Amino acid sequence: MTEAVSRPTLEAVAARAGVSRATVSRVVNGGDGVREPLAERVRQAVAELGYVPNQAARSLVTRRHDAVAVVIAEPETRVFADPFFALQLRGISKELTAHDNQLVLLLTEGRDDHARVARYLSGGHVDGALVFSLHLDDPLPGLIHDAGVPTVFGGRPGWGDNGRAAGPARSPAKDPGVVYVDCDNRGGARAAVRHLVDLGRGRIAHLTGPLDQTSAVDRLDGYRDVMGEAPGGNDPRLVVESDFTPAGGERAMRELLDRCPEVDAVFAANDLTALGALRVLRASGRRVPEDVAVIGFDDMLPVAEEADPPLTTVRQDIEEMGRLMARLLLRGLSDGRDRTDGRDRTGTTADAATPAGGVVLPTTLIRRASA
Repeated sequence: MTEAVSRPTLEAVAARAGVSRATVSRVVNGGDGVREPLAERVRQAVAELGYVPNQAARSLVTRRHDAVAVVIAEPETRVFADPFFALQLRGISKELTAHDNQLVLLLTEGRDDHARVARYLSGGHVDGALVFSLHLDDPLPGLIHDAGVPTVFGGRPGWGDNGRAAGPARSPAKDPGVVYVDCDNRGGARAAVRHLVDLGRGRIAHLTGPLDQTSAVDRLDGYRDVMGEAPGGNDPRLVVESDFTPAGGERAMRELLDRCPEVDAVFAANDLTALGALRVLRASGRRVPEDVAVIGFDDMLPVAEEADPPLTTVRQDIEEMGRLMARLLLRGLSDGRDRTDGRDRTGTTADAATPAGGVVLPTTLIRRASA
């Protein structure tokens, strides 16, 4: 066992700097009203003594915890197996670290987890939340709204006012106060399918993502935008639901070949789904792209580059989406949109320069050998 080393106290810093304890408290907690020469003496004493402010005490003064919850509405087996989440978390972490904020990761797998996350957010442990990979029946938006926690969402929202489920005639993306960051899923899907049409492919299929997520719905809509103009483009056999995983891509590709063996092109809703499709096509003796062209979505490196053959895909800047989510949240917190307690009554936070409904980043078609 090692002996505990006593930590320097606020009083020790005050004695070293020759100022009052209150003056030291104001300086280390970012308060105003201290002349610069005194503040510099305090900072020098802090450095000499190695003083570390007590976060709990500091929070009482600043009403900030310098911590942000990142809530991913997926089980841990999915989160730690999918590089999409790693890229988004890396972007979030970089932005939070640059502003001396801590990341608290919360995952949900069932109703017990939803209640746990809601209790944690309501308990005042964090300044705000970043939430993504939501499903349309997910209770989290409503729970977060009730908790009154400033929030930025990843992905176009699929719910109505106050985080409740939206009806078919509602436009949840225009709900006041909701801030989100997304990519142009529909436009990216249109670009992918147009490329396949331009290659002369006539039986173009789509392996969707889970259709209880808005990103998958938007990509399906983009596919239908283009195929609706093509002869025979509305063939229902050409659309097979999958789940954004390689195993789901394999299952969907087998079903597609059973339904429509003459298929000559596949637009997969993400790169992992495309990987599963490539495996099945190879096992069935079909050549890519000679017999069947394949396009994915995301451009996750090295997944897309190391596919066999390298994957043509739609690039979205996943890491930048994470950084932007964190940036919008921190900027909203700094703006202090509700001066009474630092919280926005809608349970979300927005920046004055952010368009109503949030930010949609562009996508780019990246051509490689698969199409």
